[in-house]
Amino acid sequence: MIDSEFVGAHELRVLLDGISRQRVYQLTARPDFPEPVADLAQGKVWRTSEVTAWIAQRRRSDEEAPDARPAEQP
Repeated sequence: MIDSEFVGAHELRVLLDGISRQRVYQLTARPDFPEPVADLAQGKVWRTSEVTAWIAQRRRSDEEAPDARPAEQP
């Protein structure tokens, strides 16, 4: 777990189970992703608490979503 008030792209990859840098960029560009608190020379940073809340909300949504697979035919 990340023990810092702020996270950058690398820490986002860690929090999101090692996703690619490209996927981090895609997720952070989403309108529902938290806004960065700063855009530094080394990249954007976000509040850890906001990012972890966003991740938890998305995981809950995924768990509550109905099974999208079609029913098996006998």
